[in-house]
Amino acid sequence: MAITEQEVWARLKECYDPEIPCNIVDLGLVYGVGLQAIIGTGQARVDVKMTLTAQGCPMAGRISSEVQRKLLEMDGVGEANVEIVFDPPWNMSMISEEGRRRLGLS
Repeated sequence: MAITEQEVWARLKECYDPEIPCNIVDLGLVYGVGLQAIIGTGQARVDVKMTLTAQGCPMAGRISSEVQRKLLEMDGVGEANVEIVFDPPWNMSMISEEGRRRLGLS
């Protein structure tokens, strides 16, 4: 498996909530990343567990599709699964220091 978790996290930082000028990682929307080798292919399956800022977010489909698309564009990724969860519920304390700076919350 040629891809690393660090590379996946870096790619996820290229995904944005279209309503908020901050990437999904710094917003604290990504709860976890998993990598699993796809036997006999030299590629990996990437599983992302993430949330949204609100359960009724109208951009849910767009955001999860963008995450999946960006992951599938990576060399070494053969499958990408995005699971949207709401437990624990997102709150503003999950925003990283970098995210706070970008949003003017520091």
